[in-house]
Amino acid sequence: MAGMDKRSTAVVYAVAVSVIWGLSFLSTKVAIAVLPPMTIAAARFAVAVLLLLPLAMREDLRLDLRDLPLMAASGLMGVTIYFLCENNGIALLTASESSLVIATIPVLTMLVERVAFGARLRARSYAGAVLSFAGVGLIVLPSLGARASSLPGFLYMGGAAVAWVIYALLTKPLGRRYGRVGITFWQSFFGLLGCIPFALAESSSWKGVGLTVTLNILYLGVLCSAVGYWLYVSAMDRLGAGTTSVFLNLVPVVSVGAAFALLGERLGAASLAGGAVAIGGVYLATASGPTRSGPTRSDPTLSGRASAGGGAGKASVEGAAGRGASKGGVPELPR
Repeated sequence: MAGMDKRSTAVVYAVAVSVIWGLSFLSTKVAIAVLPPMTIAAARFAVAVLLLLPLAMREDLRLDLRDLPLMAASGLMGVTIYFLCENNGIALLTASESSLVIATIPVLTMLVERVAFGARLRARSYAGAVLSFAGVGLIVLPSLGARASSLPGFLYMGGAAVAWVIYALLTKPLGRRYGRVGITFWQSFFGLLGCIPFALAESSSWKGVGLTVTLNILYLGVLCSAVGYWLYVSAMDRLGAGTTSVFLNLVPVVSVGAAFALLGERLGAASLAGGAVAIGGVYLATASGPTRSGPTRSDPTLSGRASAGGGAGKASVEGAAGRGASKGGVPELPR
């Protein structure tokens, strides 16, 4: 961008990707009114794989046969299972509720990292975790009392969060052996293969799609999974993973605001308060990050996307949820 230094440009990129991913919940909500959940996922990742292939071909795409099971499993978990849960959850909840629950994934990942890898957390991180989950409680309870469909919807979203953490654990060793784009491409590819049987099982519910649904599918595949990936990686290269991941706190804010303006969604006072508490807790936890007990290698996993699965970014290990990349670069807020 003319007249802007590299850091300012990176900030613009980070804000832009937060807006893009924040709007993804709305696109899914619009598309899911016409198409079944896994049909949307399959269509989205078919587009994403085609767009990521030229980028991936710039790297060495060779995959060691010994890593094939792990690469396939991580793709199935981070794409197929994650979006099986998330898309079904969005179908039963509002876009606002869905985004606020997913926003707590960095905290969940941080706690799992503490248990699985012995990362030392500061008191501030624990306090942020408590606030984050308390905020989710304030979001969930009013909805359960108002809509019977809310319980399975929140269970689906909880399943999505768990799937993402498992995916991150599976991806951790791969990040030490493969490039960012290569991991993202292969996981998207295997995830797409996993989506296809589910989509075919939904074929009886397929309908003709109009321009609006088509544009939303393209938005998810092109902007969220491909352009968002590039923006996030570019921002991280200049700002660092920790700083860039802080911008991800804007994602649920964008989702709630846009859902209010474009979809007419309304959250009650308790849910709005819960959202503010949850986002504040995530910021408190991720801004501090864990202290490692020893040196670490560059690792795109539990570092706070994509997603080929939804966005992307790669980073060295810099602090649990505040680190920025998972999914061979996908941030901890998968979009």
